[in-house]
Amino acid sequence: MRYGSLIMEKKDYVMILRNRIMGHSVEDYSHKHMLERLEEQMADAMVYGREDMPEDIIRLYSWVTVTSASGWHKTFQVVLPYEKDINTDRISVQSALGASVIGRSEGEVVQFGTPIGIIPLKIEKVEQSQGYIREFISEEKFEKLLPKRNVRKVS
Repeated sequence: MRYGSLIMEKKDYVMILRNRIMGHSVEDYSHKHMLERLEEQMADAMVYGREDMPEDIIRLYSWVTVTSASGWHKTFQVVLPYEKDINTDRISVQSALGASVIGRSEGEVVQFGTPIGIIPLKIEKVEQSQGYIREFISEEKFEKLLPKRNVRKVS
């Protein structure tokens, strides 16, 4: 990882955890371990407010272009599970591909699990969209979910 750990926006972090806690179904049962790995990495993630997020970090609503060594490439947007739409290239953060890239940065290589094996994918491009989670998350609610050691606040 380029930054040493996942980098996540505060609202993304809370919404992803909230979706998992509320029992939203795992979309890719054959690669459930990817979601478990994401949860483990989120426990050590560096969490920032929206204004402090590096622009090259994949977050909810980012457009991402990945490529494989074979020349295959795909551009998609990472969204919450209820917003997924394969026809418009909106991939759920709870899918194997979404879980592989969230919190990662442009230039990194991620290990994408498929039914035929693991495929290394290079994150070629990250574009931030104007879409974002429009929900107020109180500091109290946030503190219950996140250990203080992970929060990076502006002084």
